[in-house]
Amino acid sequence: MIPEIQLLSEHFSGVPWNTDNQRAFMDLLKEENFFSGEGANDPAFSARDRINRGPKSLGFVILSPVITLTPAGQELINAARKEEIFLRQLLKFQVPSPFHRPTVNSAEFWVKPYLEIFRLIRHFGSLKFDELVIFGLQLVDYRQFEQIVSKIDAFRVAKAQNEGNYRRFKAGYLDAELRLIYENDILAGNTRTRETHDASVAKFLKTKASNMRDYADACVRYLRATGLVNISHLGKSVSIVPEKIPEVDYFLANTDRDPIFTDNEASYTTYLGNPQLPVLLTDNRELLLRRLAAEFPELLIPSGVNLPELKELLSNARESRKEQLISEQVSAIKDYRLFDDINTTFSQILDNDLYDTPLMLEWNTWRAMTMLDGGNIKANLKFDDFGQPMSTAQGNMADIQCDYEDFGLTVEVTMQSGQRQYETEGESVTRHLAKYKRETNKPAYCLFIAPTINESVIAHFYGLHRLNIAYYGGTSTIVPLPLRVFLKMVEDSHNADYVPEPRHILRFFEYSNELASATNSEVEWYNGVMEAALNWLFQER
Repeated sequence: MIPEIQLLSEHFSGVPWNTDNQRAFMDLLKEENFFSGEGANDPAFSARDRINRGPKSLGFVILSPVITLTPAGQELINAARKEEIFLRQLLKFQVPSPFHRPTVNSAEFWVKPYLEIFRLIRHFGSLKFDELVIFGLQLVDYRQFEQIVSKIDAFRVAKAQNEGNYRRFKAGYLDAELRLIYENDILAGNTRTRETHDASVAKFLKTKASNMRDYADACVRYLRATGLVNISHLGKSVSIVPEKIPEVDYFLANTDRDPIFTDNEASYTTYLGNPQLPVLLTDNRELLLRRLAAEFPELLIPSGVNLPELKELLSNARESRKEQLISEQVSAIKDYRLFDDINTTFSQILDNDLYDTPLMLEWNTWRAMTMLDGGNIKANLKFDDFGQPMSTAQGNMADIQCDYEDFGLTVEVTMQSGQRQYETEGESVTRHLAKYKRETNKPAYCLFIAPTINESVIAHFYGLHRLNIAYYGGTSTIVPLPLRVFLKMVEDSHNADYVPEPRHILRFFEYSNELASATNSEVEWYNGVMEAALNWLFQER
């Protein structure tokens, strides 16, 4: 969101958000290093989809009468720490609003949804991801809060009494809730979903369930971006960071729950774009001093410091703590103390049993590469204040960068499959490798990991082994591996009777180059690479 609205502001500020400028924006965006994806067939639609949703809805841009950044948008781009800015915008987001007017047939909305989800998490202490999917998204009116609480309580009782398969139990519960939510649509026969002629109730409910999962994923990602919530070790529940409970309690007690300016777009736009609203605990000097003393009692605070300086002190102290926690995590990984945990997390990713699996895949692959073969392994994902994964790497860099002194390695991961895997990842992976080569000025290779590898990706990367393209810095050695094969490589590293070294990973990629030159098809090359990966530590010592 941040680089895209910055690009919009730099090139289109002061002009109308019309079809021509929407297309021009997408043309420009596709040339940027941070762009990820292929866009829609209609560039104007794709532009509206990217800008009208998050950036406009959260008050970072104004699109009428002409394009301009709001004060909140300017703060989001320029501030060193974005969490507080993003939090204020989430707490103001409301339905209905001049930007979000429910249709006649939709639910009766009267809610600031993120404010109420924070309240729901705080009420229970910990909210299961399944509970957010099934019940949290039903909180369309804050006056129904106690009703949703009662539903979650009943679900927990029923789950405790259920001795059978939890997945079957959850599926049955979700089906029953969906039938209640969409009872009128089902009775009226309005069950045909987009892009399909299947009007069966089963297909309709399956689509709605998938949509709810996607909405819940997005909700958790937004909550994580505030730095106020934790995800459980197994990725199945969300809770408030203990040290930040006072901050959450403050805005829950002091933020108006009622939507405002629902029919006045000018007033709503001004309110939404104000980066000082709502008031947070960190805006009160005395409360902030207490927060610092409680969270960092060893910190010496000079007398007479003003509020911005106190905020900077808190920010720096949290950054130092984060770096220390990540350093301790790396030490534990390199000693193989987290091998079982890494292994289990990959299994959960393959079973699609975690929230935000793209983030979990990126984070766990960084842990695996750190353990695998030495070197300086850098994750480009964003960590929260406690060294836990917050959001995936930005689109202008590889997911993971591995420095082995004499050579380098980029690692790219994706949950995409099918032709979309090639369309969204193929070119960007090659571009990131070329960027890394230029920056390090040494030989570099790339490992591409996904649950399954599409045939188009195999053919594309095989060709790049053999094509000398100046734009990409010569030939590009990119090896695609299914996640299960990569997991076998990690297991081999753990089970070997010697400590793997960077030369083992180098030999693997050199072999891929040799094989690409010696084979006559991508299928022959890929099969040979798979065999080498499954025996990567037993070819040479």
